[in-house]
Amino acid sequence: MTKPHNESRGRRPSSVLLLSAALLGAAACDRPGDAAPAPPDPLALADSFVADYFAQFPHTASLSGASAADWSRLPDNSLDAWDRWRRKERDYLGQARRIHPGSIDDPAARVTFGFLRSWLENAVAWQACRMELWNVSPTYTGWISEFSLLASVQPVSTEAERLTALRRFSQLPGWLDREIETLREGLRLGYSAPRVNVETVIGQMDDLLEADVGDSPFVRMAPDDAPDFRASLEELEVEQIRPAIRRYRDFLAVEYLPRAREAVGVSANPDGEVCYRAAIRYHATVDISPEEVHEIGLREMATIHAEMRRIGERSFGTDDVPALLQTLKTDPRYLFRTRQEIVERAEAAVARARAAVPEWFGIVPRAEVVVRPYPPFQEQSAPGGFYNPPAEDGSRPGIYLINTYQPETQPIAGLESTAFHETYPGHHLQGAIALERPDLHPLSRYFYLSGFGEGWGLYSERLADEMGLYSSDVDRMGMLSAEAHRAARLVVDTGLHALGWTRRQAIDYLLANTALSEPLATAEIDRYIAVPGQATSYMLGALEIRRLRRLAEARFGADFDIRSFHDRVLEDGPVPLSMLAEKIERWSQGR
Repeated sequence: MTKPHNESRGRRPSSVLLLSAALLGAAACDRPGDAAPAPPDPLALADSFVADYFAQFPHTASLSGASAADWSRLPDNSLDAWDRWRRKERDYLGQARRIHPGSIDDPAARVTFGFLRSWLENAVAWQACRMELWNVSPTYTGWISEFSLLASVQPVSTEAERLTALRRFSQLPGWLDREIETLREGLRLGYSAPRVNVETVIGQMDDLLEADVGDSPFVRMAPDDAPDFRASLEELEVEQIRPAIRRYRDFLAVEYLPRAREAVGVSANPDGEVCYRAAIRYHATVDISPEEVHEIGLREMATIHAEMRRIGERSFGTDDVPALLQTLKTDPRYLFRTRQEIVERAEAAVARARAAVPEWFGIVPRAEVVVRPYPPFQEQSAPGGFYNPPAEDGSRPGIYLINTYQPETQPIAGLESTAFHETYPGHHLQGAIALERPDLHPLSRYFYLSGFGEGWGLYSERLADEMGLYSSDVDRMGMLSAEAHRAARLVVDTGLHALGWTRRQAIDYLLANTALSEPLATAEIDRYIAVPGQATSYMLGALEIRRLRRLAEARFGADFDIRSFHDRVLEDGPVPLSMLAEKIERWSQGR
């Protein structure tokens, strides 16, 4: 998940002027016999990159809460636009490599430059995957998930905002038609999504086309007091959007599906092995081989199962972990009964965590977070929970989407740990702290690094136990099951994409080692298939944050302060794990 404006931060001249001067200087020196061009100003380069990124991906600016987001456009997904963007990434990396980190005196500028350089190094390596050529995804990277969420946060309070919304979503039919052309080019070049993902997306399209017009995510954005706006959206939906969805759906079913790859691993695509290693590096911000990741997962799973056995003996009268997990996900005593029960328990967990935060964090964000169920067309293939950040200006809260599909199949164990991961002390706390710091560069406020963000989310699940937030040992087993789930991700993601595992083999591994139900385990595996490497970021990131905490505890001894440690980890926004390690090393040594 990645998340234009040039802010004046009161410490330097205009970024545009600085960048222009740097580029003009470079052009003037680019002649035989001239001195090497001066490196660009690092903050100007970062400002320019953010502006270009949000110009290319205006929907991510909207979803990330950026105050200067362009709410009138969808992204340009043409082949030419993708080619231009890849060239820009390589050009920005070339400019960043001309800057020596030791030449940057300002500590905040060093953080910004370190983020930018790492992002560009990893993004350019990730280009090997050519994700745009085969992004038929039933999960959060798919267009229906992204654009339906976008519609749910689109401002529509005034007449001007409603006209802007109509302008943006009237572009969706053209976007879908261009997506067909992009996917066709992918097939021509040998790239395709796995057949199982394509079949799921076709099912999502069928659900969209069969739903009442008023239930469309692109109509539901209309407020109750705006009948004319609703009528315009319904007309757009019936006359343009649904015909385009039908064209996209029929293309997938008739032309794409017969040519979709049977193999689920990305290794079946061109440069698949190179792609997968780059994907781990892009998402987790560590350079590590798939084989090493797989072994870490197996080791962590053994440690977690030992802790599960202790709780099993204490509260459930058994040390048989697989049998206990089976009981927790099949016995009606440990399952939900209604959708409302799921929502109410999630809301209670969030409220309890919010109240406890000040004892563990010195920096507490102002922004609130709300719990909402997934829309019906999305819930069957959606994960258990998903978080989207608040608006920078406070006009909307953070949103925690929760899956209420088939409540009688959903275990109680796991709901609380997911809520703490997504809200407090997890993603909402971490993301809102960064968003509410105007002195941070936009890179640190709006962009997302999965190794840091998901590592923090998983760290937060354990932290919640220290904070006394879990209701019972059923919920602690859910925490351990969730942790086992993240260890399992290291095993199954590498298994699927590097070691030749089948989809069924991966699903069975999740079922045997976690309290996930079969529908949720299946949805999870299909997500890993669609987004190679992202699932490795959780445990790899959490292990590094835990290591750094142990290091700080050992060095400070009795003077260790948990609030100070957490504030040091979060105050700069997301950073590559190597930068976080360097910072905590310095802090714990008093430097």
